[in-house]
Amino acid sequence: QVQLVESGGGLVQPGGSLRLSCAASGFTLDDYAIGWFRQVPGKEREGFSCISSGGSTYYTDSVKGRFSISRDNAKKMVFLQMNNLKPEDTAVYYCAARTLYCRRLRSGVQDEFELWGQGTQVTVSS
Repeated sequence: QVQLVESGGGLVQPGGSLRLSCAASGFTLDDYAIGWFRQVPGKEREGFSCISSGGSTYYTDSVKGRFSISRDNAKKMVFLQMNNLKPEDTAVYYCAARTLYCRRLRSGVQDEFELWGQGTQVTVSS
C-alpha cells in the first residue's frame, strides 16, 4: 500500500523540541521530494520545509534556524527536528511527497504534492 505515516507529535512547552517522523511505504522514497506542511483550523495549509530527492533542503523564514529536515532513504524515513518551539507552531503537521524536486514554498504549493500522510498534532503550550 502506497502511503505516508507521520508520528512524533505531542504536547511540548515553549522552547522545547520534538522530532517528527514520516514513514514511506509502497514506493521508492529515493525518487521523491518530501515536504512538511502544517495547518491550523480556518487557515490554509502551509508548506514550510522540503527536502529534494537529492537531499537539498528548503525552509520558510518562519522556521529557518529552528527546524531541520533530513532523510534516510534506506529506512524510507524523513525526519523533522523542531527546536525552540513557539506557541504559534501549534498545528497539525503533515508530510507529503512529489517526484524528485521541491517547489518554492509559497501559498498553494500544497497542490503540487501527490501523496499525503494523515497528520500528527503538535501543541506548544505551557
